[in-house]
Amino acid sequence: MTDSTPLTTSAPGAHPASKRELAAWAFYDFANSGYTTVVMTTIYSAYFVGVIAATLDEQSPGTATLLWTLAIGAANLFVLLAGPVIGAVADHRARKKRYLMVSSILCVAGTAGLALVGPGEVALAMLFLVLATVAFALGENLIAAFLPEIAHPDGMGRVSGYGWSLGYFGGLLTLGVCLMYINWASDQGLASTDYVPVALLITAVIFALTACPTFLWLRERAQPRPAIDGVSYLKAGFSQVRKTLRHAAHMPDLFRFLQCLTLFQAGVATVVVVAAIYAQEQMGFDTQQLITLIMVVNLTAAIGAFAFGHVQDRFGSVRSLAVALLVWIAAIVVTLLADEPRDLWLAGNLMGLAMGATQAGGRALIGQLTPESRNAEIFGLWGLANRAAAIIGPVSYGVISELSDGNYPLAMVSTLVFFLLGLLLLFTVDEKRGKLAAATLSQA
Repeated sequence: MTDSTPLTTSAPGAHPASKRELAAWAFYDFANSGYTTVVMTTIYSAYFVGVIAATLDEQSPGTATLLWTLAIGAANLFVLLAGPVIGAVADHRARKKRYLMVSSILCVAGTAGLALVGPGEVALAMLFLVLATVAFALGENLIAAFLPEIAHPDGMGRVSGYGWSLGYFGGLLTLGVCLMYINWASDQGLASTDYVPVALLITAVIFALTACPTFLWLRERAQPRPAIDGVSYLKAGFSQVRKTLRHAAHMPDLFRFLQCLTLFQAGVATVVVVAAIYAQEQMGFDTQQLITLIMVVNLTAAIGAFAFGHVQDRFGSVRSLAVALLVWIAAIVVTLLADEPRDLWLAGNLMGLAMGATQAGGRALIGQLTPESRNAEIFGLWGLANRAAAIIGPVSYGVISELSDGNYPLAMVSTLVFFLLGLLLLFTVDEKRGKLAAATLSQA
């Protein structure tokens, strides 16, 4: 048997997923959102700049922010290179669930490791941050690859929206528990060096516990290919990725949307990793204010993801995503013009609505444009686009911040540019043609 033997997966609807299995799939979004919310967006990002690397910032303003974005960029560069191959190997061996468990364990361990790092230990903090972020990103790719197996194409937007919506509630839960502990610790006179490490351990424990339903009830529907004499699974994975890239001409709308997604996700990724830093350094928010703001934003993001899934399935993905990007653009403009905390609250809630919509909608549209036999592999490319965005966006922000001696509004202009370019490219995607190409290749 040759390497061109198609990977057999269940066609959507052939072995429909139960409500329990759909919930188990969506619960992984609930579980891993604590990492995004606490480590990347709210508590640890501000802690890294304000405590871990504070002395570097005193010597050269903007250096701590640059190091933060470089660590995120390095992690995403690794996933950019390795993600599609890991996805192809997961397809070849039908082991998405097993690889997902490994990535989850590593992310939990990396998050707990950050709790051991003290002020001034910048290199160690960056090491644990890279480890946890790599594991988190690979897990995102792998859980997304299950979507075409468990959801019918006509309902993919709703299922993806349920997952993102539940994920934001997971972030709310983790942030809420951390906030309660931080308020108690502050009342006891404890400093951030005392309560932030505990908040990280809380985040790791919640991730580990709430991911359990996924590993108990989510099924691996794909069937493995037989081993090929003289060809390793890794080599087979690289070979399959090369074939997929050669098929780009047959899936122009999928690859055009991947480019579009890279642009607007560069803006989203920047907001995720620098929002707390911007609010702290530019607007003077303290830890409690930051957590409260992000909790409210998570709530509006959950509403946006849930509502957008229904809107997307009814009106089409491209038109719906275009509206969401317009909301993003309005939110960034409000941020740039903000001169009072209430302005940032307005911008934050607009960002929340748009974030839930773009993240759920982007994942669903990729699923609709993907041939069934290449789920994990194409979602590896989806992850590649997200990882490229997570390098380009935050690093651009960090470099501009460093070169401008900490001019955060100027750095935020780059984010606005990414959303504008993404919107323009989105209008070149033909949704119907892309779905037809996916269906045709699935039958080939």
